[in-house]
Amino acid sequence: MFDAVAFAGGGNRCYWQGGFWEAAAPLLGLKPDMVVGVSAGAWSACYSLLGLGRRVNEMVAEGCSLGRRNFEWRAWRSEGSPWPVSRMYRSLIESIIDEHALERLTRGPGILIGLARKPRRLPLSIAVPLGIATYQVEKKWRSPVHPGGGRVIGFRPEFVRVQDLSSPAELSAALMASASVPPFMPVGLVGGMAALDGGLVDNVPAEPLLPIEERGGKSLVILSRLYRAFPHVPGRTYVQPSEPVPIGQFDITDPSGIRKAYEMGLRDGEAFAKRVGAHTL
Repeated sequence: MFDAVAFAGGGNRCYWQGGFWEAAAPLLGLKPDMVVGVSAGAWSACYSLLGLGRRVNEMVAEGCSLGRRNFEWRAWRSEGSPWPVSRMYRSLIESIIDEHALERLTRGPGILIGLARKPRRLPLSIAVPLGIATYQVEKKWRSPVHPGGGRVIGFRPEFVRVQDLSSPAELSAALMASASVPPFMPVGLVGGMAALDGGLVDNVPAEPLLPIEERGGKSLVILSRLYRAFPHVPGRTYVQPSEPVPIGQFDITDPSGIRKAYEMGLRDGEAFAKRVGAHTL
């Protein structure tokens, strides 16, 4: 059906992707040769391929029920950051990604995790706020599926292949780096160099899909928010939520929103599978 699948970033909105995959994958028999994800979409790709969508969603919802706030001054002294989301996210990843999980992922399709490397001549203290501001302005002004501002100012994409990683710690580090949006999430370290959220280059990681599409293959791009229009690329299908996903990107106080995102994904995934299935008859 689809030779490659891409998971866009989007923080908590990406739990919609987990529900979408759980519903659509078995109905469509999705067995892509390659999966690429960026930021929280890379995490969605990993746990979805492990078949753990519902379990992860419930773990996140439970974590958001603990009474913690999105910003806590006291956490700065005890945890190193006043934004608890970073520590909670790392703990979640490490609780799922063990040796067995990594081994299962390496036996599956090729998995790529998208990172961004900073502009060569800019220090991190300037590159990070400049990159975030550029992304936000472009999103508000034009709302393109594939923004270009990050590349213009010098951010470079890099993709880490899960099959090349030798330990759960390396995979956890790559996933954390792919979601690195200071100050909420710390700067990552991959290959001995600073690594940032891949969304600073393109929050919808389509670049690795191009060789497959050029050979006549088909790709599916799973978004996490609504767009006004999609670019036309032969062989590529974009799918987005049926309505805005009801949860903030870094919100750790809304367990109901986390669950609703997943349930909405289930409904949308089933509807998409039925629609695509009907067109292939």
